[in-house]
Parts: sequence; structure tokens; C-alpha cells
Amino acid sequence: MSGSQKRTLHGILVVALEQAVAAPYCTSRLADAGARVIKIERAAGDFARDYDDVVHGESSYFVWLNRGKESIVLDIKNTEDAALLRRMITKADIFVQNLAPGASARAGFGSAFLRKKQPNLITCDISGYDPDGPSRDMKSYDMLVQAETGLASITGSPQEPGRVGVSVCDIAAGMYAHSAILLALLERQSTGEGKSISCSLFDGMADWMAVPLLHYDYGGKAPDRVGLRHPSVAPYAAFETKDEEKIVISIQNNREWAKFSNNILIRPDLTEDPRFENNISRVDNRVELEAEIAAVFKKFNAKQMYEKLTTFGIAYGRLNSVKALSEHSDLRRVKVETTSGPANIPAPPAKIDEETIALGSVPELGEHTAAIRKEFE
Repeated sequence: MSGSQKRTLHGILVVALEQAVAAPYCTSRLADAGARVIKIERAAGDFARDYDDVVHGESSYFVWLNRGKESIVLDIKNTEDAALLRRMITKADIFVQNLAPGASARAGFGSAFLRKKQPNLITCDISGYDPDGPSRDMKSYDMLVQAETGLASITGSPQEPGRVGVSVCDIAAGMYAHSAILLALLERQSTGEGKSISCSLFDGMADWMAVPLLHYDYGGKAPDRVGLRHPSVAPYAAFETKDEEKIVISIQNNREWAKFSNNILIRPDLTEDPRFENNISRVDNRVELEAEIAAVFKKFNAKQMYEKLTTFGIAYGRLNSVKALSEHSDLRRVKVETTSGPANIPAPPAKIDEETIALGSVPELGEHTAAIRKEFE
């Protein structure tokens, strides 16, 4: 998309009292869509700026989540700075915050208070737990919520639970907040009224945990930890080739199972074997099933097996490293500018009319403080 074209949210002002991952994820997507996002930071900055220093000395998290924003340093406990923030919010369409529970309200920026004065304002509070629930005061960093929601109990090897390798609870909350804000903006076009949105990391991950939860509630047992296997579908696992490469295959139904048995295993009899005749029986007899498959994969090198799987239309994926992702032919990247140099990050997943959006630069701490103070004085 050319820089001269106005994006969908052009003219929308977002004021974000944000830090870490969940809220910045949400507002970065609003910025990508053309909204003006003013990020409020403390004198020490969003602590995600110090998570690491791998991108030209800057944090990978901060570069990823704060492109296209303006940064102003404020102390909201300071009377003059608080007054400036209130003036900014009176001009805003959206106010997003993910401070510690109750902190924004104590500082005079609670959603109910703001919307009473400004009914057309859309507020979004992102928290670890439901702000009205019993766990509202608990600390709620991503891995803590992975543990609290039971995600860690179904992740990892059979021997021990594990953390999902990226901040899924934060990302889920940010995604849900983003979609709710867009719905509120759409409704406001016809009603003129804003909305008060709250979204928690716990609720976001509870939604993602629906299938394991339903297994427990209605089947009496949660899925076991099965490592690199699918708990409900078989065969859906990694198998090693003669040259010690691992390939993940996925068989989703009996038609695919017949094709796999006939053409890859060269064992048409397995389709009639009562142990493997449908997905439920294949899951129940997973050990014997995987032994049959493993024996065949060990006869071929990875290249040969890729060719066979491709020829017969069997779903598979290479067990890639992050290095392999970096070199992957399907990885789309976009460049964002930082004060320390350009960074190539994954492109926004949704392509609209095949256009590539030029992302805004990543702000230096307080880069826009003077200009914003003057604008809202």
C-alpha cells in the first residue's frame, strides 16, 4: 500500500497506557491499520524495552510490538502530566491500558469514570484475570497464566509439563482486545456511543483450552501430554527417516488413512485391521500404529520420503528449527525502522487486496514528548 493512501483507521486516535506484550500487541495492529497510537511510557520506559538487546541493541519484543507508534514520557502521578493525559484522552477515540489491577482507576483513569465524561470513548482494559473475579490481584505474566489455565499440563513431554515457546496468553488477549475494539468502532458509527471493553489473559487462554476442558468435563479425562503428537488424532506425529530427519505427518480421516496405508506403508491390510479402522481406534492403539509407521520411515531418507508424501497427497511438515524458518521460502517479511537500524520482521498475516502495508518506525523512548506536549497544551 502506498504511503499516500489512507488506511482504514486513518483519523482514529488511540492513547495507550501500556507495557509488555498484550496491550502493545493490540495497539500495534491498530497502528498498522492507520490509527494514530500515542504510547505513554514511564521515565524508565516500557519494561519490554529491556527484555533483550538482540536487534541492533534493542529488544526483539519492543521492535515487534511498537512499530508505527509515538512515544511520550509521562508520570501520571504528577499533577501536570495527569492533566495532560486527560486532555489527550478527551481528543481520543480509544483508550487502552494494561497497568497493574486498579492502578489506572487510582490514578483517575478508570474506564467507568472516563466514559461517564466522554460517552463516545472506547476504553479497553487488559488484565491478567477478570477485574471483578477472585484472582484479580494475582500477578499474571504469560507463563504464570499458561500454568494457571492448565495449558502447561497438556504441553510438553509425557515426563513433565512445558511452556509453549511463545507468549500465547499475552498474544491471545491482545488479539481478542483488538477484535473487540474493531467491533466497538463499527457499532459507534451507527450509535455514536463508545464501549467499555475488558479482556484478560486468563479468559483468552481459557477459550483456547476449550477442547481439553470439554474432554475433562464430558469425557472424564483431560488429554495426556504426548509430546510431538496430537492427543485426539492419529497418526499425527513426528517420524524419523533413515538420515535422522524428522517429518510430522497428519492423517485426519479414514480416506486419508487408506491412501497412506496403501501408498506409503504399502499395507492395505491395515485399513481393515480393527485396531486402526477409525480415528478413535487408532488413538487407542497409538503405540502399535506408530511402530508400523516408524519402521517404514526408517527405510527412506528425508528427500525420498518428502517425494513420496507429496506424490500421494499426504499432509506433512518438516520439523524445522528457527534457523530453517528464517530461511523458509514462504516467510514474508517487512522492514521497520528503529533508531538503531532497520529490522526485518514477519509481515502482518492478513493480506488485503494483495497489498503490502508499509509499517511505521519503532519510537525511541520519549521521542515525541515535546511535540505531543505542545499539541495538547
